[in-house]
Amino acid sequence: MNRAHTDREYEGELRRVREQVLTMGAKVEEMLDAAVRALAERDSDLARATMASDQVINRLEVEIDGLCLRVLAKRQPVASDLRFLTMALKLVTDLERMGDLVVNICERVVELNEEPPLKPYVELVTMAEVAHQMLHAVLDAFLAGDVAAAERVIERDADVDALYASIFRELLTYMMENTRNIYRATRVQSIAKYVERIADHTTNLGEMVVFMVRGKDIRHSGRLPSRERGERKSGRPPVS
Repeated sequence: MNRAHTDREYEGELRRVREQVLTMGAKVEEMLDAAVRALAERDSDLARATMASDQVINRLEVEIDGLCLRVLAKRQPVASDLRFLTMALKLVTDLERMGDLVVNICERVVELNEEPPLKPYVELVTMAEVAHQMLHAVLDAFLAGDVAAAERVIERDADVDALYASIFRELLTYMMENTRNIYRATRVQSIAKYVERIADHTTNLGEMVVFMVRGKDIRHSGRLPSRERGERKSGRPPVS
């Protein structure tokens, strides 16, 4: 086998990993969008169908892990290619956890739909839309190797945190006004927390893109890692 053919084959393997990661990310985007529509439209059938879609996410995670490990074993890459493959392995872990969080959202939506609406969920929908925009942007940054775009995604995590704090305060008011609101308010709060965690995982992806391109780990450079942020806010380790 000549060198040119080997190089083309290797490039094809890397391209396949990249395409599969983007496919997985797009599927998580699709699930999140469907979950938000199920909430806003009180559509339990859509919520249940979205939960079933998580099987695709799980399958893609296994496939991408296998692709990466085969390339690592066969090609023994170095420098940027090695960073790309190791980051791909981490990326799919965060994407898989996002899929699980969307399933959690859908479970709470089904429960909420069995009760009268507590209130219009305008701010919660806005929060989910911001998280969705962050995910879409970070996948684009991964594809383009765009560090500036990844850093903008990281900065937007503060917007999601602020929305979560606002929603939490409002729900506390509902629960204090009438104990009958507690069941629904706690489910809405859970959905908001799941969305906030999706944004944290998206922030992780942004940090990985920076490392993949620059070889620089920014997780401890002037900002708390997303997992530690979750611990500080909740007082306990966040469940992924």
